[in-house]
Amino acid sequence: MFKKLMSAHIAPLSPQPTSAKPSLKLKSPVRAILFDIYGTLFISKAGDISLSKKETEISSAINKLLAKYTVNQPVEDLMDRFYQAIESNHENLKKTGIDFPEVQIEHIWMDVANFDDINIAQNFAIEYEMIVNPVYPMPGLLDVLKTISNHPIYMGIISNAQFFTPHLFDLFCGAMPEHLGFHPDLIFYSYQHNHAKPSLYLFNKALDRIKKIGLAPENVLYVGNDMLNDIYPSHFIGFQTGLFAGDARSLRLRESNPKCNALKPDAVITDLKQLLPMLKI
Repeated sequence: MFKKLMSAHIAPLSPQPTSAKPSLKLKSPVRAILFDIYGTLFISKAGDISLSKKETEISSAINKLLAKYTVNQPVEDLMDRFYQAIESNHENLKKTGIDFPEVQIEHIWMDVANFDDINIAQNFAIEYEMIVNPVYPMPGLLDVLKTISNHPIYMGIISNAQFFTPHLFDLFCGAMPEHLGFHPDLIFYSYQHNHAKPSLYLFNKALDRIKKIGLAPENVLYVGNDMLNDIYPSHFIGFQTGLFAGDARSLRLRESNPKCNALKPDAVITDLKQLLPMLKI
């Protein structure tokens, strides 16, 4: 059902070139590779999973969506309540000690749009996200995943995400992540843990699993498009880092952030296929 809802909103997207130059040499052999999703594996028109006011354009498509789900609220009022609910949820989670909280977006929509059925709220959340943040696979994604999965290299995910995010792989690659070669013990979605990047929480979880597998952190490569959300935390815990700079929409250099202004990734990738020679495959 999710796949059908998503497919109705799909239109091809191409990466927008950046001025970044590839730098493909790593310090240590890679035995595991972990990925960000939005802006790295998938082109994201908003640049990231869309939970920000500035990324939302109220359009006729959203009005049609509200009519479809019989949400009888003015769009402006609904969106104000939506962002206020997210902010309130974040504040409550911060009081429990979570530094960068993550919501479960279907529950937000249940409260805001007065849905009494979680399935309807999920369907609405999917269609809303696909309208405000269209996505499409990065060039070569499926071939790269297939090639890596046929070699003795663990694959995993650390990503800000919602319940529908894994279904993008089914939509575009024909299978869920676990069936595309991603190790089920190395998949960490923010919505499942109430923690979002750039918190170290998900990265420390991954590090614990990496150690249990028997790998050293320096033999892990983390690939993401954001210097703060991706490169900083993965570097901090000892992973090698690859900045994906293949799409201007999503490249986040964060040069004014004190955590990033002197930080350099171990590698810079402008095309996912560049990973293969880096991994010696």
